[in-house]
Amino acid sequence: MNILMISDVYFPRVNGVSTSILTFRDELEAMGHRVTLIAPDYGAQAVEIPGREDWVIRIPARRVPFDPEDRLMRWNVLMGLDVELARAQFDLVHIQTPFVAHYAGVRLARLLGIPCLESYHTFFEEYLYCYVRFAPKRWMRFLARTFSRSQCNRVDALISPSRAMRDELLAYGVRTRIHVIPTGIRRESAVQGDGARFRARHGIGAGTPVMVYVGRVAFEKNIAFLLEVLSAVKKQMPDALLVIAGEGPAQASLEARARALGLAEDVRFVGYLDRRDELPHCYRAGNVFVFASRTETQGLVLLEAMALGVPVVSLAVMGTKDVLREGAGVLIAEDDVTDFAGKVERLLRDASLWQSMSERAVAYAEEWSAAAMAGRLVHCYRHLGGPDRPDAGGARALVGREEGD
Repeated sequence: MNILMISDVYFPRVNGVSTSILTFRDELEAMGHRVTLIAPDYGAQAVEIPGREDWVIRIPARRVPFDPEDRLMRWNVLMGLDVELARAQFDLVHIQTPFVAHYAGVRLARLLGIPCLESYHTFFEEYLYCYVRFAPKRWMRFLARTFSRSQCNRVDALISPSRAMRDELLAYGVRTRIHVIPTGIRRESAVQGDGARFRARHGIGAGTPVMVYVGRVAFEKNIAFLLEVLSAVKKQMPDALLVIAGEGPAQASLEARARALGLAEDVRFVGYLDRRDELPHCYRAGNVFVFASRTETQGLVLLEAMALGVPVVSLAVMGTKDVLREGAGVLIAEDDVTDFAGKVERLLRDASLWQSMSERAVAYAEEWSAAAMAGRLVHCYRHLGGPDRPDAGGARALVGREEGD
């Protein structure tokens, strides 16, 4: 199949959407399918873009006010691609994000006479309130639900990364068929990192108890809760540290909170790390991977940690309920600092429990292969219809009008 993806975010913007796009694209190409991605041009960025870029069409974009990480693609440039895209004879459009990409993807699909589907990556009902705090939370939830229902009912199919997110969309009144397909674990995620190397580089002692968090440093990730957990753990284990790998809008606030809790020297913000090199070392440097997001639609980092043999302590809310299985490499904690900290301490103190959980984590992560998830996505694509569908002549007609045939 020939697949056109479109997204408002992609590398060098580091987040779960970018990771999901690249993961599925690599697996789809390995299966013999072709993928083209339309994404913003970010200009010069310090973060390296993974792999070659010849499958990505970069669109000139402007900065988003109050959001230095994101870009808005230029609509006129997107719409000017219609004839060029028609020549490529795509079978479908896969929309990845709900902003400019959604409206452009729907319109291009209609112009090309091909179906479109959309992945619903973000739990906007909780996400929006974290950034628009001046408005009542119930207003923002109503806005998010209305917005999501309208968009989701305009596409031919939806991809949800978890059953919990699917159930939320159904409760919104979404009528479009929803397929639950998580992002799987990439092959290189199984490569063992060197935790000792990471510790040495960052001045962390070999025997220091280390909790690790990997992901965006964003308000909706509930990282402030993890600071409270660290404070509680340090009452019993004074040399414990929390390593936070990632960047985002909440970092200044979290640094201030760490200082207020007397943890300024006990929290290490190490920034974005290259997924193919430094990030596996960071995971492996941790004795425990900790995660407290209440808005996650999947939580891919949990599986990445487990694939590297790092036991997890996490809340099981929204999409993480699908990923986490008590005892299979994870201790599921209550949304309570004392309970969460107690489970972290158990893993840090009990070497036999840690070893057992580490082995179970690796075995469990193997069940979530990227290849298997990509196979499910292809099945969904085929359900929408291939090149023999009745309306497949739309693209050929568009080219014909342009060329005067």
